[in-house]
Amino acid sequence: MENNGKSYWLVKSEPDTFSFDDLVRDKLTRWDGVRNYQARNNLRAMQLDELCLFYHSNIGLEVVGVARVVRTHYPDPTAEKGDWSCVDLAPYKTFERPVPLTEIKSHPDLQNIALVRNGRLSVMPLTFDEFSTLLQLGETQL
Repeated sequence: MENNGKSYWLVKSEPDTFSFDDLVRDKLTRWDGVRNYQARNNLRAMQLDELCLFYHSNIGLEVVGVARVVRTHYPDPTAEKGDWSCVDLAPYKTFERPVPLTEIKSHPDLQNIALVRNGRLSVMPLTFDEFSTLLQLGETQL
């Protein structure tokens, strides 16, 4: 995989609310309900066809798949007030092997990843190297 000038992302969801399997089943989802300014700004920075690692939070605590941005940011229809945004995501690929948070935290090349530094953030950027390392740990090729 080569760096094509695009940005890479990680999105978090509680699997009992909306899992990667749900995304695969539905084939598309609106990534809405984000109420953190930094995460909202990350949503607004996403471009068409950029890739997002899908992380199961609270239950599982692992990266399980890759999603693709299929619609860039637009006003979040679930917001009752405020200036909030959402994007549309589609499934891209399921990880061959989920990558648990414990492994991410112990990997020397992932010490600066936002998932480790700011675990509460639900939408975060990844560097190309971080994205590639996580794919490799997940035994997944795109």
